[in-house]
Amino acid sequence: MADVTIVMYHYVRDLARSRFPRIKGLSTERFRCQLDAIQASYTVVSMGDVIGAVSGGDSLPTDACLLTFDDGYSDHFRVVLPELLARGLTGSFFPPVRPVVERVLLDVNKVHFVLAATDDPSHLVVELRELYVIHDLARETGISFDHHFHTLAHADRFDTAEVIFVKRFLQHALPEAWRERIADTLFAAHVSADPKSFADDLYLAESDLAELIDHGMYVGSHGYSHVFLDKEPFDRQVREIDQSLGLLERVGAPTRAWAMCYPFGAYNDDTLAILSARGCAIGLTTRPARANIVTDPPLELPRLDTNDMPFAVSSADHREPLASPKRASRHLN
Repeated sequence: MADVTIVMYHYVRDLARSRFPRIKGLSTERFRCQLDAIQASYTVVSMGDVIGAVSGGDSLPTDACLLTFDDGYSDHFRVVLPELLARGLTGSFFPPVRPVVERVLLDVNKVHFVLAATDDPSHLVVELRELYVIHDLARETGISFDHHFHTLAHADRFDTAEVIFVKRFLQHALPEAWRERIADTLFAAHVSADPKSFADDLYLAESDLAELIDHGMYVGSHGYSHVFLDKEPFDRQVREIDQSLGLLERVGAPTRAWAMCYPFGAYNDDTLAILSARGCAIGLTTRPARANIVTDPPLELPRLDTNDMPFAVSSADHREPLASPKRASRHLN
């Protein structure tokens, strides 16, 4: 069979009893319910199974489903791993290198938790405008704040226009040094004055990755510093990918016929050329669809978000997601 449903997860935690219940994640209970529904309607396969099928080996079951977990969160060790092991399932995990090795909080996560700590994202837009004026960034960048807002503030199927603006403004619109500086300011004001301790709690460690592998899980590449690869020059893309392969080698993960998961779902022709030269077998995007390993390019396989999948066992033996994904941005998170 050529089709495989690839499901994408990020935060999985006891949201109601956590410090940040508004984080865009999946509660432990809903994760368990979804695994019940997936097991009732699909056959969970491993990354090795998918790579084998793409490479011309054994075909996949007609109801194949691959579980993928992005960003290297400690949730994946504390919550996901025990649940998968109890059910005899396998998952594929994609940690960026920098937070795992350097225990540095990524800007993308600073933004997530600032948003989760704020009742009204429009207040963050006001704060960002004030910081833009204080630092005279319109003069430095040649772009007005209003132009940024009107360019970036467009709702998608997951977030409001204001939330999308805050994310994109601090993920790629500003120069990198200013992105980090302003994200640090907001994180200190709204979340914590101790980002190092926050990072230690949020992310997996190298030893955790090795243990995931020991338990039969797959660990693949998610770059070095979780950047939009399509916005980076060729040389930086090479460094991002090569440094991630270095981590995989250290923890005992495959570095031949391996899998890449694009941060934010972002990549370009340079990315694909680099991956091809390094023997990458599978590339995972954020395009919402079932993957077809015959018609979809192997380095551009689509995935469904957890919210596109059933959360309850159907009375019928369905083989399709309950929700049909609507058109969405290529760049999630």
